Amino acid sequence: MVEPIYIPVLPTRRDSWNAYAQLDFRLRRRIAPLWTVVPHSGPERTRGELSVPDWDSDQTALDRWLTPRMDQLIEAVDGMPGWVDAAHVEGSIHGSAASLWRLMTRSRLRPVTGPERDPQLQRYAADLAFLSGRGMGIRLLVDAPPDELRSTELLSLVDRLRLPPSSVDLILDIGAVSDSAEAGKTAIAALDLLGVLAPWRTVVLTSGAYPRVHDTPGAESAYVAQRHDLHLYRVVRAARPAFPRTVVYGDYSVEHAFSANIPHVRAPGPPWGVMRYTAPDGFMIGRVPTRGSDRVDRVRAMARWITESDAFRGAGYGDGEDWLHECAQGEGPKGSGNAETWIKVGHIQHMDFVVNQLIGEDAMLGTSRE
Repeated sequence: MVEPIYIPVLPTRRDSWNAYAQLDFRLRRRIAPLWTVVPHSGPERTRGELSVPDWDSDQTALDRWLTPRMDQLIEAVDGMPGWVDAAHVEGSIHGSAASLWRLMTRSRLRPVTGPERDPQLQRYAADLAFLSGRGMGIRLLVDAPPDELRSTELLSLVDRLRLPPSSVDLILDIGAVSDSAEAGKTAIAALDLLGVLAPWRTVVLTSGAYPRVHDTPGAESAYVAQRHDLHLYRVVRAARPAFPRTVVYGDYSVEHAFSANIPHVRAPGPPWGVMRYTAPDGFMIGRVPTRGSDRVDRVRAMARWITESDAFRGAGYGDGEDWLHECAQGEGPKGSGNAETWIKVGHIQHMDFVVNQLIGEDAMLGTSRE
């Protein structure tokens, strides 16, 4: 069996699951996404807050929205492995139970819980994991170096779940990262303290460096942001080369780390979108309008900025590169895409490149994860 080497943390939005579904099977078998179910309504959720009932009090409406969404996710993952974190909707147990049951019985996805969540909801996730026979993931939000209290909380959770650690995946989520050196200290401390507490089936280290692009006057229309998430992983790997098990790399693909905390956005959406491209050490980011008389010209100009850069891998590398090349060379509105298309293309080229980048780095280090 070929083990996954990359864990993208993706929101349950159409652009994300369509991007994953479009990847070649050779790539998908090396990827195990952590799907985070976005909230249905209400304000943006705060990272680490306890699960609460969905702001939409109409449980029937929540079920009507959530069930087809999960069915689309099941179709997109097409029997491939991964995790699903329903923290933003699991508080509405009556509205989410049926959909989560469908995920566990019709896919290979594993449920996720965390120490900060309601014990009853932890128990429900563990029961689903037991019934599915696939185990589950524990997602630890590590925003600061952990102490002994965190290890006690983690061990207490494992005891309550009543699942053997060999069927539990430990996901160390560092969150948004803007300084890989400082975040590296936190990640190493978490690995040293929590990564060795039990014989976990999998240890994942994930973080997100893609910036949160705000709609602010005067903001740069095109710039490059550093991939601190990849730098963080390299720092940890270099610092702990003899760690007793493989630490699997994760990131938030080309979405900021809080993207899945934002409720479902209905049309027509904002007046601008973002084209994005992943370079070896950075993200190329370009804001473009979604409407207006000059929309098409500005979109194609941004595509040319990407395709004419030294970082562009060329048409023929993958579906993402092919689309960007055609967009840059095209004329008229057809083929210029929209905000959803640009995010989907961003995910496709990013996940494709990251898998190949990680395989290449393993080869340079003389390691193999086949």
